[in-house]
Amino acid sequence: QVQLVESGGGLVQAGGSLRLSCAASGRTFSSYAMGWFRQAPGKEREFVAFITWSGGNTYFADSVKGRFTIAKDNAKNTVYLQMNSLKPEDTAVYYCAVTSFTLFPATTAHRYNYWGQGTQVTVSS
Repeated sequence: QVQLVESGGGLVQAGGSLRLSCAASGRTFSSYAMGWFRQAPGKEREFVAFITWSGGNTYFADSVKGRFTIAKDNAKNTVYLQMNSLKPEDTAVYYCAVTSFTLFPATTAHRYNYWGQGTQVTVSS
């Protein structure tokens, strides 16, 4: 079992920044790749970012490429999503998740084994 707890969400103006954190406990965190997804009201959950177990490789959705970065600190059992140049369309509940899927990248939700409870990000125009 892996438990995930997201934090760092909030309300920000367009053009601003937020950093989300996802703290993990349970099984060996460093063995897992991680992803961030988001879900806006009335929409399906969508892939945002992926990072390999080592943190050496990352992958992003086109909608956030160049604005978001993802990082993994295995010593702290934490993965981060740095979000810059935020837009109103980035408003959503953001979820972190763990995957044991070994191919790069894992961009579909069904590839993920464990999920956090989500943190709300609201970007005002």
